[in-house]
Amino acid sequence: MKKPSLKAPGLKKPSFGKPGTSGEPGESAAEPVAAKPAASRPSPGVGPRTGISLLAAAAVLAAAFGIAELRSPAAPVGTANAGGTTSEQVERTSLVCPAPFQGVTGSTDLTLFTPAGGSASGGSASLTDIGSQSAAPSDSASAPATPSGSPSASPSASAAASAPGGSGSARLSLSKVGVPATGSAASGDTPPAATAVAGGAYAPGFTVSETTTVTDSRTAGLSGVGCAPAGTDFWFAGASTASSRTDYVNLVNADPTAPAVVDLKFYGDKGQIEVDAATGLTVAPGSTQSLRLSSLVKDPVTDLAVEVVARSGRVGAALHAIDEGKGADYLPASAAPAPTQVLPGLPADTASARLVVAAPGDDDADLKIQVSGKNGWFTPAGHETIHVKAGMIAAVDLQQVTRGEVGALRLSPSDPAHPTPVVAGLRVDRTQNGKSDAAWISGSAPVGKRASIADNRAGASTLYLTSTGDAATVRVTSSAGSGGGTPVTKEIQVPAGATVGLAAPEPGGLNGVFGLTVETVSGGPVVAARMLAVNTKDIPMFTVQALTDDRSTVQVPHAVQDPAVLNRP
Repeated sequence: MKKPSLKAPGLKKPSFGKPGTSGEPGESAAEPVAAKPAASRPSPGVGPRTGISLLAAAAVLAAAFGIAELRSPAAPVGTANAGGTTSEQVERTSLVCPAPFQGVTGSTDLTLFTPAGGSASGGSASLTDIGSQSAAPSDSASAPATPSGSPSASPSASAAASAPGGSGSARLSLSKVGVPATGSAASGDTPPAATAVAGGAYAPGFTVSETTTVTDSRTAGLSGVGCAPAGTDFWFAGASTASSRTDYVNLVNADPTAPAVVDLKFYGDKGQIEVDAATGLTVAPGSTQSLRLSSLVKDPVTDLAVEVVARSGRVGAALHAIDEGKGADYLPASAAPAPTQVLPGLPADTASARLVVAAPGDDDADLKIQVSGKNGWFTPAGHETIHVKAGMIAAVDLQQVTRGEVGALRLSPSDPAHPTPVVAGLRVDRTQNGKSDAAWISGSAPVGKRASIADNRAGASTLYLTSTGDAATVRVTSSAGSGGGTPVTKEIQVPAGATVGLAAPEPGGLNGVFGLTVETVSGGPVVAARMLAVNTKDIPMFTVQALTDDRSTVQVPHAVQDPAVLNRP
């Protein structure tokens, strides 16, 4: 088919270009250039200028339709699904790391990792400190917070940053996909929070681990947390303001220009606890606030669920707990309220466990308690169910919950016809020679297609895999070490409803720390967790983090050429 001519009296050939440019393909509109007004009556045989404009417009429409008919849409990149979308790799990943709770004598390791296997090229990944805390941890009875509407802390420390929310050059950079990079956080009692950003080939599956070691007798413990994207709603189950506990909520606003306004909501065994000082907290741009829970909730409460809600802006949120002389760790954010929650990562040598469940809605929750062992699900003796009143929390001690096996805990509706959304957290204690450490695990989402965790060490990392449905095949890959080594891969069979525990495969010739990647090959779904256990000063220090989908891809709607848009008003 011959293209219609674009030439018409009083018209220039239209150009197609990118927005803001001229003469390049892809311009959003091709409009005729208006002809100059006639100086006198039209010449004989030439119609009025209005007629010429109509003819020109018709020619342009014909040209547009002709091009649309002649050019077939470009083939989509990636794999399309039935919903008309394409799976594309992410091009940028941004994570927020909380300010470490390391005290004067502790130290913190930060580890960056992007798994190999992506199709993108170029890019970079780095971690940058965020401006100093606007409210450092304090034992003061007053809440170290800025109420909404009051003058906020000055963001000058971050205003001159070279990275979003940063305070200067990068503290740590990733030099190669598939090989982790590790370094130390700032020393001292109040090191800053951090933001980590990856682009290009470094973005898909980018993950950052923060691991703190404290050996002081009162606050000793291994604390681990995975840095996470900023968000607007977080749940933590298992907090406390008991006299032996020192719990802090850490809020990070990595945005260098806009403040965030945050509410903290507390739930106990008698319902929601009203705390005026925890409402309308302003977190200044590029700043951090650490809030001691006992300075907000005045009366001691043994078990709490805490919700962090950002009214405006987005924040990173973390909750750190110290049980004096018994251990310390972060409480991982729970999966969003749901009728069924699965908590992976129960060590075989669990000495004691305490379950805290919150029902934040308007309905009571009656839940079955089950544990996944090596042969499938079983019910712990004497703790078959738990009842949680609406708007409250319920807690129960689970002794010898694992029967000496690795496992995962599942909560599900006793009556499937009456599902009630809940959130859950489980404190786990390990002891050795009269010394102990504590870790917390929470409701977690499945691994999905792929998940990774960055900070793994020789002889110290144990992987827990639980198939919550059908039997599954899982591929486990250990990367090269940060200082050298050869990656290794192995496939693991996980029986239906069972939990498999294994020492993380170590790279050949390992030097340094390594990244661990889990992929669901078939079956499933699978939930996973990694325990990092290091004996320090005869204390059985450990921390457990869940592995969840690494968000390496995003669904993008298909775009097709539609000439009909030219007929729409």
